Amino acid sequence: MKAINDQTFNITRVRLNVLEPVPVVTPFQDATMGPFLTFGLAIITLEDENGILGEAPVYSSYTNILESCFLPILLHSNGMPYEELYSKLYWSIRNEGFRGAAAAMLGQIDFALHDIAARRAGKPLHRYLGAERDFVKVYGSGGGTNYSYAQLETEVAYFLDKGVECYKMKIGKDFGCRPEEDALRVKFVRGLLGPGVQLAVDVNQVWNSEQTLRFLDLTASQDIAWIEEPVHSAGMEQIHRVCDASPVKVAFGESERTSRVFPTLLRLGVRHLQPVPTQIGGVREWAEVRDLAQAAGADFSSGGYSLYTSGLMATAGENCRVEYLYSIMSGLERYLKVKPEWSHGGWALPAIEGAPVRVDWEYCKRADKITRSAEWDTASMAAYRPNVIL
Repeated sequence: MKAINDQTFNITRVRLNVLEPVPVVTPFQDATMGPFLTFGLAIITLEDENGILGEAPVYSSYTNILESCFLPILLHSNGMPYEELYSKLYWSIRNEGFRGAAAAMLGQIDFALHDIAARRAGKPLHRYLGAERDFVKVYGSGGGTNYSYAQLETEVAYFLDKGVECYKMKIGKDFGCRPEEDALRVKFVRGLLGPGVQLAVDVNQVWNSEQTLRFLDLTASQDIAWIEEPVHSAGMEQIHRVCDASPVKVAFGESERTSRVFPTLLRLGVRHLQPVPTQIGGVREWAEVRDLAQAAGADFSSGGYSLYTSGLMATAGENCRVEYLYSIMSGLERYLKVKPEWSHGGWALPAIEGAPVRVDWEYCKRADKITRSAEWDTASMAAYRPNVIL
């Protein structure tokens, strides 16, 4: 992380492009949300004084936070070292809170700044951050609670063909009201995977501790690798109860927007940490959780926009994996001209400067796939110079 600290980012222009949503492979539903029929992508682009770009995936609904908190700092911080710039960006969201949308957008901007720094250095992002390999393992993700058995079979076959060593499916059908049916679906998928591939389950927070432990009794013979977010992510007492009694590793972290929560999760008994790089408050905070997991001997994985995430996950241990929710994410690949490619159960990272993804903006413009666009520069934000108390 030392390489970026001496950088200055004289940002002159910020763009936000929202791309047309793409249809999912299979309409997808989890315990409490869906079915999702389409999935979208918006990209924030930072441009420095030399025309070097940095990009990151964002949620377009965050525009108000971008304008009120971040742009006044980004566009009026010439000559400011990264350490000071990040500190100003970080504390600008104090009154928005460090556990919500503002913190997520902070992480997205920080990802784009790291993209710029790596491109300046002429290195792939993962190599810039100290990775010694150009490959990351992937675990397959999907198995929507609405999937038929035939759809489960089709999706599992896709991932087995790619050589993945782990598949995660959704449970908690109908807001957690059908644990017996969940158990039958788990047994069916375990049969498809065979003994050589791990099976994990994701509850999306819908149960309490008693319901979770009941389900684990129903599936005791299915060799579940981990159970993800079985109870509410803010219910610390419930998390502790599950972890204390569960025979299966418990995973949490996707809902967190700050690294500060993860030591508490470990103390509660969580043994699999899952921060999302573009949803937590910066690359450094994500790396803090990575290092915390390694020091504690806990499992570690990350998802989100997986193709972007892979550039960071290459800096983690060799057995750490990127989550790839194929049904939803794969359609977005039509917008990319460069991306990681499948190889032996994981992804080979491209040898390009910066993040391992390049949006094909020429195609997006030619095919009229940009549904909304906004741009800000130093002149347009002249009246909004930062006034941040540190």
